[in-house]
Amino acid sequence: MTVIAIPKILNDRLTDDGARALVDILNTVENSTQKATLEIAEERFERKLADTKAELIKWMFIFWIGQFASIVGALTAILFAFFKH
Repeated sequence: MTVIAIPKILNDRLTDDGARALVDILNTVENSTQKATLEIAEERFERKLADTKAELIKWMFIFWIGQFASIVGALTAILFAFFKH
């Protein structure tokens, strides 16, 4: 929490209760602004993370299909070489 020093001119015009009320208002505004900023940042992070997760799953399937094709090709080549003789 930020410490706010009340300037002398403002302290002269306000009572102690008025100064405390002003500080409470400023603290409330600061807390709500900080909370809103964190919510926006969290939402953006979640969206970016979801996009990354989708890309990762897509590339995993591409990798698996490539691996399957190369294994089938290697087994086919081995079987043809074995049964050709």
